[in-house]
Amino acid sequence: MKILVGYKRVVDYNVRIQVKPDGSGVVTDGVKLSANPFDEIALEEALRLRDKGIATEVVVATIAPADAQAHLRNGLAMGANRAVHVVSDQPIQPLTAARALLKLIEKEQPDIVILGKQAIDDDANQTGQMLATLWGRPQATFASKLEVEGGKATVTREVDAGLETLEIDLPAVVTTDLRLNEPRFIKLPDIMKAKSKPLETIAFADLGVDTGDTLKTTHYAPPPKRSKGVMVKDAAELVAALKAKGLL
Repeated sequence: MKILVGYKRVVDYNVRIQVKPDGSGVVTDGVKLSANPFDEIALEEALRLRDKGIATEVVVATIAPADAQAHLRNGLAMGANRAVHVVSDQPIQPLTAARALLKLIEKEQPDIVILGKQAIDDDANQTGQMLATLWGRPQATFASKLEVEGGKATVTREVDAGLETLEIDLPAVVTTDLRLNEPRFIKLPDIMKAKSKPLETIAFADLGVDTGDTLKTTHYAPPPKRSKGVMVKDAAELVAALKAKGLL
């Protein structure tokens, strides 16, 4: 069994995002870039399936600029067998990402594709669903538990009413939630081993994917700064202040 894992590079979640002065985007120069946390969970789950003997190979894939190879080496250091780097200097929208991943699926023929439920840079939560539709295969999103046996995957997911369990036929797309697992720490020997693992580079244009991007971001702006709090003497003054602001 082969597992393909989407492994996106994003601005590290500990970084305080700054908008460029001209509003054309966010500042990335000199900013720490890391694996999308949900994708790290996806990779960890794939590695656990391989450790159990259920899967035999784990392949990580990303669509990113040419300088993202260190990012993929990080995924290889975690334990992935191979990496595929689709090189693109342009921002990739979810539908385009799904189309590109479909091309990799046609090439790799995986039994399961595991993606993070969303990326923390755009929070779109769309690529997994779009990929399953384009592929014509089942999907199970927001997985908090995953079991694979007998050509089927059993996925537990959290919904508003509690827990929902889905059983889907493989091949399929699974997207991961935070409660699924805790990614392993990378050890120095694994970093050294990752340097010799296969890393394939593919130009985005060679995939033959029509971007078809119809959304264009025209302006970025930071959230408004919080105004100072107002001290009141008692409940009556608080009610009066809320009424004055039209909140009551």
